[in-house]
Amino acid sequence: MAKPTPKTSIVVSTYNWPEALELCIKSIQKQTVLPHEIVIADDGSGEKTKNLIERLKAECKIPIVHVWHPDEGFQRTIIMNKAIAKASGEYILQVDGDVLLARNFVKDHLELAETNHFVCGSRILLEEKITAKIFKKGVFPPHFWEMPLGFLANSFRSRLLRRYMAKRYARSIGHMRGCNMAFWKADVIKVNGYNEDLLQWGHEDSEFAYRMHFAGVEKKALKGGGCVYHLYHKQAPRDNEERHNQELNKVINGKIKWCDNGIDKYLNR
Repeated sequence: MAKPTPKTSIVVSTYNWPEALELCIKSIQKQTVLPHEIVIADDGSGEKTKNLIERLKAECKIPIVHVWHPDEGFQRTIIMNKAIAKASGEYILQVDGDVLLARNFVKDHLELAETNHFVCGSRILLEEKITAKIFKKGVFPPHFWEMPLGFLANSFRSRLLRRYMAKRYARSIGHMRGCNMAFWKADVIKVNGYNEDLLQWGHEDSEFAYRMHFAGVEKKALKGGGCVYHLYHKQAPRDNEERHNQELNKVINGKIKWCDNGIDKYLNR
């Protein structure tokens, strides 16, 4: 007997790139298996993004929830906690608003969904030229020969490979892609979500993953499906990476499960 499909929310993080967000949402609408809702975690975007989301709400057959707070600098951990708290799904698929989802993204993730497990998926970093072509002509996904050589393997889809690699490839807990993750909302609450003391770029997803690991939630890797295509953009500043590294090492060395400054303040509102 087939396992029941959990109610699924896709949480999409975004900040002031409405053109990319629109393509991302459209790729969600074209999924072979649709999520129950889309929750947009908006870290303070302006009017253009707000207007886009209002239009998409009217056009999209999937409910869209817009979670926004004022722009007070990079606060991804805070807006992610707010959005996850607002999500009605029991299973959360997490992506960034600058990625496009392969058509079977949701289907492949749900195939690996298992209690007491979280999942890290793969991405394909698109080159600047291919990204420009997607924006100009709407051609997606890119042709096989347009893929960067280092990411060709991530574009293959194989059920046998997914099942074989799920736990064999998942041994490095800290190897995470925040633009392609999946977890149970109950497990997020168990570790108090993202650590809101981490307010710059870097390692917040790994820190979160390690706390779930120490709380008894095992990692799976999604290979051979469920990939995302990451649109080209310049790298974010990494000024505070060392501070985040220190917090990550503290969690690893202390086998810490819980962060004090987390999602609990937004629950049951």
